[in-house]
Amino acid sequence: MVLGRRNGHVRNTSSSTPNVPYVLLGTGLLWFGWFGFNAGSALGANELAATSFVNTNLASAAALIAWLLIEVVRGTKPTAVGACTGAVVGLVAITPAAGYVQYGQSILIGVVAALVSHAAVHWQNSRPTIDDTLDVFPCHGLGGIVGMLLTGVFADKVGLIHGTATVFGYHVLGLLIVVTYSFVGSWLLLKLTAKLFGLRVKPAEEQLGLDLSQHEESTYHVDEEFEQTYQSQRPDSGKIAHRMSDSLVS
Repeated sequence: MVLGRRNGHVRNTSSSTPNVPYVLLGTGLLWFGWFGFNAGSALGANELAATSFVNTNLASAAALIAWLLIEVVRGTKPTAVGACTGAVVGLVAITPAAGYVQYGQSILIGVVAALVSHAAVHWQNSRPTIDDTLDVFPCHGLGGIVGMLLTGVFADKVGLIHGTATVFGYHVLGLLIVVTYSFVGSWLLLKLTAKLFGLRVKPAEEQLGLDLSQHEESTYHVDEEFEQTYQSQRPDSGKIAHRMSDSLVS
């Protein structure tokens, strides 16, 4: 809405596959760290911390499995990146509910979040005008929304299933406030930044890649062709070539 679509997305050109081992490593680190995020919120080694710890693991594992099953049902192969995406969706969804729902309910939250997020990703990818590179809103946004609403449904003693709608109503109200605040605040800050400094790089820099054009280094493919292309598009190519050659040698 503010930044605009990538040039490659507009031309409908395919992008390179992510580094799958790094995706797996990052997901593992995130999953492990999320235990401290949720269980640590109890501020003590107590029952609340233990419940949060177990529910965090159950919801994430359930979402991971659900995501893979959805891929199979849709007629595609289950993928490692898909498994990681499902795991993150489960972590996001269980966060507000981690210490306040039963074990079975945490599994249900993970499964429902995976269903909703996967459907949103599939819908988004079928819309050529939407360019959400990392599926942030379908996974983090909707996953969090699902978790927040289902917390109001299943929360021990005060959830909707226990005959009281007060907490659920507060969660809906809080959700509306946060979504509005985040959307309006982000839109205004991005517009201001665009006016003052600009948000997009030049088309030539985008085509070359931000690693080289902005950081003078390549993440995955350090080769002579990339280096020569980069040098030919910069006026200070001699100095850059020297720095890049030194970095390659070291």
